Amino acid sequence: MTETQEQWIKKRAYALWEEEGRPSGRDFAHWEQALAERRALEGSAASVDGKEVKTRKRAASSPKTNGAAKASSAKKTASHKSA
Repeated sequence: MTETQEQWIKKRAYALWEEEGRPSGRDFAHWEQALAERRALEGSAASVDGKEVKTRKRAASSPKTNGAAKASSAKKTASHKSA
């Protein structure tokens, strides 16, 4: 069974709470820390459970390029060089 993002955050926040000695009134801080950790994991090449490294595929650039876009890009480059 695959756990949802919210389930993962809930489990991690609970673990953080236990690690700190089960203090009262820190539930929001633990939830925010768990959320930040989850977002960091999702932005990394590691799997959510940390057991494997995923390979990230680069988005392929479009083979069709609009001539107007090239001209616009060239103008921007030229204006930056003169500045």
